[in-house]
Amino acid sequence: MTILKLFISFLKIGAFSFGGGYAMLPLIQKEIIEVHNWLTLNEFIDILAVVEMTPGPVAINSATFLGYKVGGILGSVVATIGVVLPSIVVILIIAHFLSKFKNSPYVEWAFKGIRPVVLGLIISASLTVSKNAIIDIKTFILGAVLFYLTSFKKMHPIITIIIAGIVGVIIY
Repeated sequence: MTILKLFISFLKIGAFSFGGGYAMLPLIQKEIIEVHNWLTLNEFIDILAVVEMTPGPVAINSATFLGYKVGGILGSVVATIGVVLPSIVVILIIAHFLSKFKNSPYVEWAFKGIRPVVLGLIISASLTVSKNAIIDIKTFILGAVLFYLTSFKKMHPIITIIIAGIVGVIIY
């Protein structure tokens, strides 16, 4: 029964998330932690750290790792299929009708309306994760410095992750 619930949860997440993996994080958090109590917030944050370091889309990696944590290999497969299935269906439908509606102002307006929602979801996920990731002044300073280096000095994110891991090992 957990496998079916896992599939339905990630199917909902895939169907009602716009803007990619980061925009999905609040929905994933709600389903996995609050609705089903499959993980704690700290476990969720740890999995997000692994998801960030793993190549591939955040949404698919999240579904795969979280599905594995909840239901093993079958859970991993089911959650991944659940999260990508709505996108596949929508893409097939859009591809079928694209030639008729590609220049429609209504389609353009709809996407302009969705953009702020995506930004809000990403900010919400960032605030939720930061509340639990910043545990003391050291982690706050580390996060701020690495944010500055990544955002303003254009340091490559992989280097940032490696630095954060090394500093974490040294400090803790």
